[in-house]
Amino acid sequence: MGNLRPVLLISLLILGYLLWIEWQKDHAVPPAGPVTIEDKAFVAETPAGELDLPQVDEQDFDHPPAKPTGDTPADNTAAPAGAAPITVVTDVLSVTIDSVGGTVVSARLLNYPVQLDKPEEKVNLLSPRADALFIAQSGLLSKQAAPNHQSTYNAAQRHYELAAGVDELRVPLTWHSSEGVRVDKTFVFKRGQYDIGVRHQLHNDSDQVWSGSRYEQLQRVWTGKGEKGGFNNPEAYSFKGIGFYNPADKFQKIKFDDVADEPYSKTASGGWLAMIQHYFFAAWIPPAQEQAVYTTQQIQPEGGPRYIARLVAPPVSANPGEHLEFNSRLYLGPKLQNQLEEVAPGLEYTVNYGIFTVFSKPLFWLLSHIHGLVGNWGWAILLLTVLIKAAFFKLSEAQYRSMARMRKLQPRIEQLKERYGDDRQRMSQAMMEMYKTEKVNPLGGCLPILVQIPIFIALYWVLLESVELRQAPFILWIDNLSARDPYFILPALNAGFMIATQRLTPMAGMDPLQQKLMSLMPLVFGVMFAFFPAGLVLYWATNAGLSLAQQVYITRKIGAGEK
Repeated sequence: MGNLRPVLLISLLILGYLLWIEWQKDHAVPPAGPVTIEDKAFVAETPAGELDLPQVDEQDFDHPPAKPTGDTPADNTAAPAGAAPITVVTDVLSVTIDSVGGTVVSARLLNYPVQLDKPEEKVNLLSPRADALFIAQSGLLSKQAAPNHQSTYNAAQRHYELAAGVDELRVPLTWHSSEGVRVDKTFVFKRGQYDIGVRHQLHNDSDQVWSGSRYEQLQRVWTGKGEKGGFNNPEAYSFKGIGFYNPADKFQKIKFDDVADEPYSKTASGGWLAMIQHYFFAAWIPPAQEQAVYTTQQIQPEGGPRYIARLVAPPVSANPGEHLEFNSRLYLGPKLQNQLEEVAPGLEYTVNYGIFTVFSKPLFWLLSHIHGLVGNWGWAILLLTVLIKAAFFKLSEAQYRSMARMRKLQPRIEQLKERYGDDRQRMSQAMMEMYKTEKVNPLGGCLPILVQIPIFIALYWVLLESVELRQAPFILWIDNLSARDPYFILPALNAGFMIATQRLTPMAGMDPLQQKLMSLMPLVFGVMFAFFPAGLVLYWATNAGLSLAQQVYITRKIGAGEK
């Protein structure tokens, strides 16, 4: 039995795993066009009657009038429907808020260009377009007058910008009812932060007790299971769907396709809800100890299905002349792993490492600390590879020593093949006797590779899923570690290391088919890595180069008679 058999099997296992995740992509999603605020298709969806509020009689909302109760202001100061949107600019966000509902319909992330060669075009997490809808809605529900996401607010101005030297920016909206109920909805933006405070202050100047609840929801269109694009499109592999968290159940993921068949419903405290995609997400985060009802819903308006993730807070009351205050936070931004836990407990689970989280999280922690020392993600990957290689040095040494001894036995194996010809049984018996006499374990190289496979795959997901490495430059021709090597130098270098390693590896005892497969591995991995993000190939090529150097060193020692 040749010592390369376990190497071949493990290589095929890794290749099969990568091909398996590639085959999960069934249908491409049409690219979204430019965002236009003029499209008001989202306003007509989800009438108030579809909001599931267990504490309020649902039939009260089943058939709302054309203009729901409380939508008509008591004065003429409110902006008419279709008024210009409200824009808010901070150092990290450019947000658009619609006067209808105070709905957040656009969120440009100013530190994240869509493409490096077009730095002026920023990632826009939200969109009001009917065919690419993704919006964040909030409001109040009550049998009395209350503004929901279809109500019209008044704003004192249409543009707000965080001034230099100022750490906080408040954007006030106002709604009045003819019954004497006034609600001030205020968005609070802070410098350097992606979480936005959302506060509803209710003033009950009516002659009746006001009772109602606060709700928040994310709503979006999703037309496919995932994007195509092959290995050069990391977004094709990342989870896209709805996420819920609470301390008891931890993090739960729901694919958009599963919402209609299995609607989610949970009453929990200390939780949050999110809609997640590659690198970025949106989340509603209620007060930490608040108990809320979390649900999902699929609706079928004209144009296709839409998916809603919603939370409804417990009802509260205000006597005539009293005031109430409702608070929540809206996160619109990247999956910055070192900051998410500070924003809210459990928010770090939005980073999709899957079953390899137990390995991936420590690896990212180590990688980020190395980056803090060297200031470049490419050098951090190189140094991390060296550290991982050092950690497995002894295991790898045993593997290469076994290979080196097998190489010394290769002439004797060839003699056995000539002696026994096609009698494979006699051949195998003779080889096993020789291995026993020479104290060589033909499977000695298998365990080290098996132990390292979870580490390799875990690091694959770290490099694939970490927004910190998105568009990160390295040196020379590699200006984006999250995109493929433009000149295919790293894949070619890795293939060269694999070919050189094969020349040091004994193939005696392998049948012709296995030898052909083994010979093809550098070509297969070279083509596959040509479309991988450069950061992944940098790790793999560095690891292959270090492995080759270690194997050359040990082979020479064994060849010189050292043990």
